[in-house]
Amino acid sequence: MIELLREWLHALSAQDVGAIVVLGPELHGEPSERRVLAVYPLSAQQAAYALARSPDFGEGPRRHGMPAAASQRLAQPHQPEAEVDAQWRRAWLALGMQAVVRVSFGLPAGRSFDCFLFVSGELHQRSQVAALAWLAQGFWPSLRSALVAAWSPLTRREEECLRLAFDGLTARASAERMECSERTVNFHMANAMAKLGADNKMAAIQRACWLGAI
Repeated sequence: MIELLREWLHALSAQDVGAIVVLGPELHGEPSERRVLAVYPLSAQQAAYALARSPDFGEGPRRHGMPAAASQRLAQPHQPEAEVDAQWRRAWLALGMQAVVRVSFGLPAGRSFDCFLFVSGELHQRSQVAALAWLAQGFWPSLRSALVAAWSPLTRREEECLRLAFDGLTARASAERMECSERTVNFHMANAMAKLGADNKMAAIQRACWLGAI
């Protein structure tokens, strides 16, 4: 995944992008809680974790659908009481970044994957933000696959069971599709639920979505 991020950053260097951070939902947390899934360069890790701890930068997409893009100047005024917001901004300003573009990919239940592109120059025009958002969308499918490979505890068969259940298939119908017994499907589903810390099939499907596995 590091190599993929390095290639992505190299491709975006002409747009003054100096760092990339990907945040995703905490599987057992509230919708506002986020975790760091990827960061490049590695020297920006501390700043990335400061960003993940902050509720700043507005809400992500409210519905699972098209990506949403937004941008901010890092030196813009903030509320005095929001010290946690000031901390992540200071961390990125110290790294020489002046602005950030966030591209959010909505997930079920109010969660999202958020790609942050930190820029060393100013973003003076909306066309600059749109161009970065468009490039991020092009890179996202391959990066999402890399994130799933790195973070998902599920086996291929467990993912398949969850994906078929997400599509509305019963265990019997899933067994026919997978060419195995209904007992085997239930076995894989039980394993997936245990790995994801879910006490029912719906919760397991949701958390698989939050991993990017579905």
